[in-house]
Amino acid sequence: MRLLPKALTAPAMSALSRWFASRAPKSDTATLNLRNIYIFFSREGMLFAVLLVITFIAGINYGNNLVLGLCFYLVSVWLISFHVTFAHISGLKVALLEVTMAEAGSQAWVTLQIHSDSRQPRRQLLFNFEQTHKNSDKRADKRNKNSEADQHSVLVTQLQGEQIIRLPVQTHHRGQLELPRLIIKTVYPLGIMRAWSYVYFARTAWVSPKPEVFDWQTHYSVASLEDLPTGGQYRQGQDDFERLDDYREGESLARVSWGHVARGQGMFTKHFADPVGHEQTLDYLDMPAAHHEHKLSQMAYGAMTLGQLGVPFKMRLPNDALAAVPMGEGDGFAQTCLLRLAKAP
Repeated sequence: MRLLPKALTAPAMSALSRWFASRAPKSDTATLNLRNIYIFFSREGMLFAVLLVITFIAGINYGNNLVLGLCFYLVSVWLISFHVTFAHISGLKVALLEVTMAEAGSQAWVTLQIHSDSRQPRRQLLFNFEQTHKNSDKRADKRNKNSEADQHSVLVTQLQGEQIIRLPVQTHHRGQLELPRLIIKTVYPLGIMRAWSYVYFARTAWVSPKPEVFDWQTHYSVASLEDLPTGGQYRQGQDDFERLDDYREGESLARVSWGHVARGQGMFTKHFADPVGHEQTLDYLDMPAAHHEHKLSQMAYGAMTLGQLGVPFKMRLPNDALAAVPMGEGDGFAQTCLLRLAKAP
């Protein structure tokens, strides 16, 4: 049942979110205490509250001491559950250890350390990041909310001492990513009350462009072949940069081009051209796309491909002087280039 008009619901929720944020300053470490822990009836607990009201009204209306005694007993159970549920989450410490870089549209992984000083183990603690929905269909978002929360949550069934957990955060756009608020909640022990807390981290993550395949990479591959030493025939089939040489006795038969043998052209041995030592330059101005973000996506694809091949290369962004651009190779340098693309204006 909607209690407020749709026009008033969004501003009210926004004001409530700002109030929550004001009570929990941004930090990479947080301790849950009286200031940032909230507690209320759970969904099942609302039925329990209705039962309390019904038994109280029935006991007063009919003057039945047994019904009133049952009501007071249920109230005592509620009070004990209130205290235990709150104490179960109070004092928990959370620290942000690492945030991985991800490409746009994929998930960034956040590593957290949770610590408890309590002698008694804490149970049934649920951790998840608040998921932001970019879909304009609000009804579809509501239908998928519970299923997505389950997929992006980590349930710690028992915590005593320290434990490391990893949580995913969905990304949407290239650039700097501000981590959404972390939600920690529990309904232990009876499920009547739900205690929860919000943690706002100060550290940000970087989202690189999603790689976009383009024909320009084939042009660079052909250029690399032309620079390789001569002495054989070059062609591009299922594997890139394949070279055929005359078969020599003792070479592995697995590398023989049996297609040429079947056509009566003789025996040739397959060799793969070694691109090491042939430099490449990924230049922003050479990208065939017209849109800025598409150019960056094509550069991301080129950096990942050259990094996997082990080809030394440079990456030149707008306003970069070619002489000042560093050169490198391998997956490590490719990740450095992806970070530069993520930070590009």
